Amino acid sequence: MAERLALFATTARGTEDLLAEELKELGARRIRQDRGGVRFMASLDEALMVCLWSRIAMRVLYPLGEFEARGAEGLYEAVATVPWEEHLTPETTFAVEATLKDSEHSHTGFVALKVKDAVVDRMRDKRGSRPDVDPRNPDVRVVAHLVRERLSLSLDLCGEPLNRRGYRVRPTPAPVKETLAAALLRAAGYTGEEALVDPMCGSGTILIEGGLIARKRAPGIARDFAVEKWPNLGARARELLADMRADARRNERKVAVPIVGFDKDPEALEAAQRNVKAAKLAEEIHLEEGDATKLPPLPETGGLILTNPPYGDRLGSGGQKGMKSFYFKLGDSLRSLPGWRVWVLSGNPAFESAFHARPRSRRDLWNGPIACTLLGYSAVPVRGGAESSEAPLGVAENPLDVAPVRPEDEGEEQG
Repeated sequence: MAERLALFATTARGTEDLLAEELKELGARRIRQDRGGVRFMASLDEALMVCLWSRIAMRVLYPLGEFEARGAEGLYEAVATVPWEEHLTPETTFAVEATLKDSEHSHTGFVALKVKDAVVDRMRDKRGSRPDVDPRNPDVRVVAHLVRERLSLSLDLCGEPLNRRGYRVRPTPAPVKETLAAALLRAAGYTGEEALVDPMCGSGTILIEGGLIARKRAPGIARDFAVEKWPNLGARARELLADMRADARRNERKVAVPIVGFDKDPEALEAAQRNVKAAKLAEEIHLEEGDATKLPPLPETGGLILTNPPYGDRLGSGGQKGMKSFYFKLGDSLRSLPGWRVWVLSGNPAFESAFHARPRSRRDLWNGPIACTLLGYSAVPVRGGAESSEAPLGVAENPLDVAPVRPEDEGEEQG
């Protein structure tokens, strides 16, 4: 590989600029935003810093090339042109992960199989024997993305996606991915220097990501990376990462601000408690049962409230009317908290009018297959304090009727 690698980090759509900022802070060069990710240049140690420290990236890919791939034979022939002998040995295990969009092929498994066949056939021709496939824990993970007849091939430096920090031992329905939670915190300007509250904390992901930021803990500190097993780079990567992990542990700090979560669902609260414990943040994060529309007194210091309320289909009874009533009550609850900035990830078009407050900022992004808007609201001035130059509240309005929100993908299959 070249001394400086051309890499591509993937991220949730709508957060590309946030990832670009983060990559710059981590030492990446020649950064260029793309749809669903960011292209950049990095040396091996800079790339490993991204793997270890990026809170927002889902994957860090080393692109091998783009090819025209028409039909099954065209797909096979395109893959066979790649010099796989430079990246694999007969002793290396590998796996292929395929995604499709608007493709003539209907199954990701078929595409992955054709890619695998081309890889092992070329290795047999060049090295005399073929590597084995290990779908669960491969040494090298090959990522194939086929859009119409355009095939992109990459190697994944991370292996498992970076959102898998290792602390989510108890999920809840429709959780926010760890990487998206970190992106929301960055968009809201959270640096770990102010109190953080999630009044509908679910499995605790937003709070845990906030705790990692406040603790200055590397999000990848508890996991391994695929690049550590690559034939050509593995030994050097392991050596560099050992030093980086040790340095990261030395530079962690105590959390000096409150981090508090509420949920009225006892099962969600139990899940959050287990996840917080697995993240080793039980001393930093306080959890208690509570209704977001009737919050108990919060710290007078003020700070950030960041939450991801239900979008509509998992509310139980009441339908969309009940949803709008809930959003209205939520607005009444949160608007009465002086000194607290409020940021909400909304996946329901009815939210904004029902919440009856004027956002000072908005960001369109995707929570998995769901189009969402991240809304930021100015803090209500503290009594006796300086008046805010931005009115935090809008005029209360009766929300318009809208259809229930249901996840819809964009026709992209994954396997």
